[in-house]
Amino acid sequence: MLFLKKGLVIIIGSISLSLGINLFLTPYEILDGGVVGLALILHYLYKLKIGLMIIILSIPIFIIAWFKYRAYFYNSVHGLIASSLIIDLLKPVRNMIEIDAVYSAILGGILVGFGIGLMLRFQTSTGGTDLIAQFLCDKTGINVGVLIFFIDSIVIVFGGLLLSSSTLLLSIITVLMVGITTSIVTSQNHH
Repeated sequence: MLFLKKGLVIIIGSISLSLGINLFLTPYEILDGGVVGLALILHYLYKLKIGLMIIILSIPIFIIAWFKYRAYFYNSVHGLIASSLIIDLLKPVRNMIEIDAVYSAILGGILVGFGIGLMLRFQTSTGGTDLIAQFLCDKTGINVGVLIFFIDSIVIVFGGLLLSSSTLLLSIITVLMVGITTSIVTSQNHH
């Protein structure tokens, strides 16, 4: 039963993440942080597939996880593959919704944060920096949302310098929303 529940959580979380990226972030070249943010930078600059780039960029993190945190490896590899495939599969939904860039940044952040938070709540994730943040949380006790926010900030500043100041400002809004939403979803008590 737990296996089915986890599978469902991965699918729902991946769809939420993918809709956030495709519907709200890509139309305005908005970044998320972490590995997704790096994949988005590569997409905006070179038109590379976002999901495929997430998998490639995650390889070093998963190699470390395989040797040091085997449970994390197993708990995240399915989330990584599912979310990356769904991101690329849902590419056709882009530009289906046209709203102001600021609202797009907010809604994209909420959807991405909900997807990440839901997966983390059930001890799974898309790997990447969520995985690094989870390791650091276990070692330091610092809230995982705070750690993700810190890592994400580095990525969006880098992306903002490469892309544009509007990318940077909108991405700051998105990352704040991702962090807040992830923290809310992960801090709810299990029943």
